[in-house]
Amino acid sequence: MAVVANQQTEDWATLPWEQFQRNVCRLQRCTYQAARCGDRKRVHDLQRLLLHSWSARCLAVRRVTQDYRGKNTPGVDGVASLTPKRRVLLAKMLRDLSGWTANPLRRVYIPKPGKAEKHPLGIPTIFDRAMQALVKLAPEPEWEAKSEPNSYGFRPGRSTHDAIDAIFNYIRIKQVCA
Repeated sequence: MAVVANQQTEDWATLPWEQFQRNVCRLQRCTYQAARCGDRKRVHDLQRLLLHSWSARCLAVRRVTQDYRGKNTPGVDGVASLTPKRRVLLAKMLRDLSGWTANPLRRVYIPKPGKAEKHPLGIPTIFDRAMQALVKLAPEPEWEAKSEPNSYGFRPGRSTHDAIDAIFNYIRIKQVCA
């Protein structure tokens, strides 16, 4: 336990990111297996553990502040980017999920492609984006366990290319069997 306490006070750049990724993947894999077996209590326990884990909180902050394309877009609070010290502070702030309500969105009107019209885009604050990224980690394995194997729309790790390959393979096998 002393190692975990020291990791929370370390500098952002020296955090063990590979270990954090392994921890989150392990918890998600266990959640997926429990959901496949139909063990609802274990699924909820693992999801709760994932939401409160230091690894998941750090990865959520990293995705929002460093990996996402809109990382420098400010929300209604005007904060566009964070220093490494503020990132660690944000990861610590994500601990309390109870009573969390989202802040107002910043409205930006962007042009529709090929048209003169504009449509509204709501931009949340960095804290809300990090909270959403953290909360997204928990139910994804459960949804994957329950979804159809040949479903490709809006699923992590799936794309249109996968759907095209599946269709091509189905047609190819069907022609051989006929």
